[in-house]
Amino acid sequence: MHYVGQIIRPPSEAHSIILQVTVGCSHNKCTFCGAYKDKRFEIKEDPIVQSDLDFAAQYCRNQNKVFLADGDALVIPFKRLKKIFSDIRIKLPWVNRISLYASARSIRSKSVEQLVELKKLGLDRVYLGLESGNDKVLALVKKGETAESMIAASEKIREAGLFLSAMVILGLAGRELSSEHAIETAKVLNKMQPKRIAALTLMLLDNTELARLYRDGRFELLEPVEMLKELRLLIDNLDTPSQFFANHASNYLPIMGRVPRDREKMLEMIDDGLQYTHQLVPEGFRRL
Repeated sequence: MHYVGQIIRPPSEAHSIILQVTVGCSHNKCTFCGAYKDKRFEIKEDPIVQSDLDFAAQYCRNQNKVFLADGDALVIPFKRLKKIFSDIRIKLPWVNRISLYASARSIRSKSVEQLVELKKLGLDRVYLGLESGNDKVLALVKKGETAESMIAASEKIREAGLFLSAMVILGLAGRELSSEHAIETAKVLNKMQPKRIAALTLMLLDNTELARLYRDGRFELLEPVEMLKELRLLIDNLDTPSQFFANHASNYLPIMGRVPRDREKMLEMIDDGLQYTHQLVPEGFRRL
């Protein structure tokens, strides 16, 4: 495979064929994200994509899922994206699911009819980074979106019949806006109605603007117990039926379940973690 730089993929895509069709992120301005700072965004040339598909056709016959990297594959113009999907179907006929990261902007740039057409060609799962439902937090981290624009993007995904996985980041608001971040993120998720919610915990990377703000004393990083309280508040305000995962390697207390069915069970686990802090994942074992 002709991979450029570090490849990022969701934990649930661990056993997927990773096909890098774009390099980097089309936005790449978020203050908390250092994943693509060393990459200039580009859409890969077709001969390279075709070569990687040929490689997968020969060596990846036991993998029945494809994940399109990097950070925003849906930004590719529809005509070209449709060709990539068609080529996957032709060259990897055993693949039964294609997934990708998408920004709210790239989702809104596609019509529902185009998304439905991609679904017919194998698109199944779209991963969208909501990060926060609080507009002030979104502005502070330079997400380039608002709560309403995120909701509008999610409505398109639902209308097309696609599986939406929404990601949020605990601790992203710092200490001052922590409660608002948790409550308003839950409210936005209730409107987005994702099939899956993934809660990650903020880890500051040296190459990010947010880390520089922290070093300058202009951002307050939450303590582990405060992160758990924020997680508790988030779960307590979720009403939309969804899978809920807070078991990413960045989290201090791995939990998972369904809301609202498992809400009380998850809240009890958090309360235990708050009382018995020795259960929390040590700082040195956390990873992005």
